[in-house]
Amino acid sequence: MLVDIPKYKTLDLHTLVLDYNGTVALDGRFKEELTWQLEDLALSLKLYVLTADTFGTVAEELSGLPVTLHILQSQDHTAEKAAVVERLGAEGVIAIGNGNNDAAMLERAGLGIAVLGEEGLSIRALNAADLLVPDIARALELLQQPKRLIATLRR
Repeated sequence: MLVDIPKYKTLDLHTLVLDYNGTVALDGRFKEELTWQLEDLALSLKLYVLTADTFGTVAEELSGLPVTLHILQSQDHTAEKAAVVERLGAEGVIAIGNGNNDAAMLERAGLGIAVLGEEGLSIRALNAADLLVPDIARALELLQQPKRLIATLRR
């Protein structure tokens, strides 16, 4: 997905990295209304979900969805998430999250989107992101309708 944002940057996006709890899930349960959007985006992007799996439900919840699951193993989830984004080619990555441990991946990604959802949004994540959206469905819509990114981010 190529998005040329005047006087900002040209994005050649190939991968979407999603935080799980607070972003695409609430209390460990995947927001099923997002299924069609993820299936649609998987036609043009590789999809990854990064999580500590706090509730122990993620594998079952994401079963059958076109995502690669990465369960965080280190003691430093912030650094681990950022390292995954780097390994995937950070400039071509869209990262979406809401928590303190998402801030570094939002900052490193070619496009970082902070989501203000039911669990709130950490100030660190907000300050690290390129833009803020009110919920995950709106974030995914921006990727489905990328001219909206141009309208928001152009200078």
